[in-house]
Amino acid sequence: MAPVAGEATADRGLKSIVWQKIKKTILDDCKKEEEWKIMLLDPFTTKLLSSCCKMSDLLSEGITVVEDLYKKREPVPHLKAVYFITPTEKSVDGLVNDFSGKSPFTYEAAYVYFSDFCPDSLFNRLKSCDSKKIRRCKEINISFFPLESRVFILNISDPFYRCYSPDESVDKEAMMEEVAQQIVTLCATLDENPGIRYKREPLDNSSDLANLVEEKLVKYYQMDVISQNKGKTQSQMLILDRGFDAVSTVLHELTFQAMAYDLLPIENDTYKYKTEGSQGQEKEAHLEEDDELWKQIRHMHIADVAVKIPKLVKEIASTRKASEGKVSISNLSLLMKKMPHFRKQISKQVLHLNLAEDCLKKFNGGIDKLCKAEQDLALGTDENGMKVKDLMRVLLPVVLNKNFNNYDKIRAILLYIFSGNGTTQENLDKLIQHGHIENDGDVIRNWKYLGVPILSSPSAQHHKSSRRDRSETEPESYQLSRWTPVIKDVMEDAIENKLDTKEWPYCSECPAAWNGSGAVSARQKAKTNLTEDRKTGSKLIIFIIGGITYSEMRCAYEFSKMHPSCEVIIGSTHMLTPKNILDDIKALNKPLVPKDTVSIVNESNC
Repeated sequence: MAPVAGEATADRGLKSIVWQKIKKTILDDCKKEEEWKIMLLDPFTTKLLSSCCKMSDLLSEGITVVEDLYKKREPVPHLKAVYFITPTEKSVDGLVNDFSGKSPFTYEAAYVYFSDFCPDSLFNRLKSCDSKKIRRCKEINISFFPLESRVFILNISDPFYRCYSPDESVDKEAMMEEVAQQIVTLCATLDENPGIRYKREPLDNSSDLANLVEEKLVKYYQMDVISQNKGKTQSQMLILDRGFDAVSTVLHELTFQAMAYDLLPIENDTYKYKTEGSQGQEKEAHLEEDDELWKQIRHMHIADVAVKIPKLVKEIASTRKASEGKVSISNLSLLMKKMPHFRKQISKQVLHLNLAEDCLKKFNGGIDKLCKAEQDLALGTDENGMKVKDLMRVLLPVVLNKNFNNYDKIRAILLYIFSGNGTTQENLDKLIQHGHIENDGDVIRNWKYLGVPILSSPSAQHHKSSRRDRSETEPESYQLSRWTPVIKDVMEDAIENKLDTKEWPYCSECPAAWNGSGAVSARQKAKTNLTEDRKTGSKLIIFIIGGITYSEMRCAYEFSKMHPSCEVIIGSTHMLTPKNILDDIKALNKPLVPKDTVSIVNESNC
């Protein structure tokens, strides 16, 4: 069931905040009682609205139809239109075409809202429209996607290639400008002016971006009428470059969401599966936070998920003793026929049982053996905590195994290289030869463009950050899931004010609670515990240049649960799976093949 329009739902987090801003700055701004309007969207704003509201929400706000600005449309001259569009030539031309030439125009009037700053060159094009027909023209500053309640991504085309390619003709500065501008719209939407710190290594990207974001934040809050000259708020932003933790990008993860997106062909959050039986049909489902069961289990270990779903089914079945024996997909289908009032609830369990079974098939098909080797390579210790004396003996059985595909072998080789901050040219050549992966050698070599050492050098000094000891705090971790993403250490060090200022320089002043000074008002008593000094509602905003993994997303939820006084918002230029980062790495030293900025939209929402 879709949330009621305007209802503030805390568990929807960032999505709810974005929806409230759209409602306030667009829908309330042009709303009149008993007056229906048409809404025109382009690909970016369609995806943005799809991420945070349903068509039912828009209907309750007086929007009768949502149409694609880029498609041919029938004129409706008796209705007014709300244009929520990006400030691009194509979108502005689409608007101008609707109100140029002779009357009657496509619509009675236009209320125009740009998702971001509109350059004068584009704004001046609107002068060719009948001025009486343009009733509003505003910029609302939302140019990011709220992917989940704590996760955002940006609307940037080919960010990985444009950031890391050695091709000197690529305009990296222009991309960084785009990234910084979109991060500022995130801060504006959250009503935050954070202090900014950045991770000094492995490249200068984080430093460059941090300075750009601070510069644009200053300009934004000088120009914004409502929040003019807004001071630093109780929030901190950390900016990192992807090379800070290469291990988490290639390791096989066994928590449900990360595992599913790694091993199964899920595209645009859509999972396709077949129902059982002789007339089995292919179905597809969208994995989203509105699905309460998915939200409950997505960060659980696959072993726990395999127990959880059948247990839920039996709880439902026990109300009528409708299920006997082992819970299976066919039994669930029978249960839906017997208990139609539970059809929707059980259908979600059928979906996730299918998803879990598909993951387990892959796991039992050889991934289990890979995971054991990968954990030992990543950590340098075995399941008993003992140091592995010879990592090559762990790696070779994977490289020589003909049942593993090239990328599985490459992931293991990379973990071996990462563990030693590089290897020799001779070693690398032999591993590529033994693994018969000559055609994919660039997938390994090109990591150097991310500042990750592939070939060891006696003169090079690569600092390897020490990791937190989790043997006591997380003693019951699964043997095949012992690795913890580095970002979790970063979060915990940040809230405890333990980030080294040499490794994490300040780009701009942070509030006292975030800079380790412990400074408080003269009217307040000094507190020995700095985390207590941080009032509920403070935010830790983390941005990773070059992609974010599902395991890193999970860390944001786990950390926020452990530290309810601090809300974590984490984001990046785009989402990563092990396959797509390896594809992108491989392509870095080749000519750019452009990708669409905005992927296919989930049309079931808007």
